[in-house]
Amino acid sequence: MQLFTVDHHRCKRDGLCVAECPQGVIEINDPDTFPSLTESGEQLCINCGHCVAVCPHGAFMLATMKPEECALVIEETLPSAVQVEHLLKSRRSARAYRDKSVPREVLAKVIEIAAYAPSGDNSQPVHWTVVEDSKELHRLRALTIDWMRSMLETMPDSWITLTMKHLVDSWQRGGDPVLRGAPHLIIAHADKSELTARVDCTIALSYLELAARSMGLAACWAGAIQTAAALYPPVAEALRLPSQHRCFGAMMIGYPKHRFRRIPLRDCPQVDWR
Repeated sequence: MQLFTVDHHRCKRDGLCVAECPQGVIEINDPDTFPSLTESGEQLCINCGHCVAVCPHGAFMLATMKPEECALVIEETLPSAVQVEHLLKSRRSARAYRDKSVPREVLAKVIEIAAYAPSGDNSQPVHWTVVEDSKELHRLRALTIDWMRSMLETMPDSWITLTMKHLVDSWQRGGDPVLRGAPHLIIAHADKSELTARVDCTIALSYLELAARSMGLAACWAGAIQTAAALYPPVAEALRLPSQHRCFGAMMIGYPKHRFRRIPLRDCPQVDWR
């Protein structure tokens, strides 16, 4: 199948597709010709869709996507700079959740939005596992606490385990220091052989967290489970990920129990201008 086609009736030969192609696989040899593929274009194309997205005439079509299949960017619906700043600054890591499940279609929408996060070479390696069964969640909590107990036994005097002791004590008193009562856990995982998998999963989860905030949900990175999955085989096994996959991020999510009313202060950015 041909990598891309150009509608000669629509194409104005303005060169936008050439200018925006991140791999440089599109060329216009002279003003009287239409965009064409470079000699190594077939191998280098990463299917990012820049060419389809940038063409104002709808003339460019990839084998994998047609312009009419791609939603139009509606400038009027984009948030202002002030709105974006407020969204980002008002985001909080929520550690108190209502006893209410999030409808699956809402979680699916949040994940769909997160799938638009950038990834290395547009590899899109991120896979998602959503844990919503209460028994599964309790099992993951208990196994994570077991990992903390094992760390306390092997490294009792380490500064790393000071927090763990506090968390284990909370668990023994009936608290939930692992998932904070969240009704859902979302795992971002990928094939561990992918060079950019860790960063790609991190970026995708950041997208997910902000999308959740915009939809009235709350979220928080589940760092204890993520770390335990990397260091404690029982947790990794309980996640039941594909054999070549690794958990590169975990996030608790649900409806917030409390409303934050102010934006707390943060240290001034440390910037080295050169």
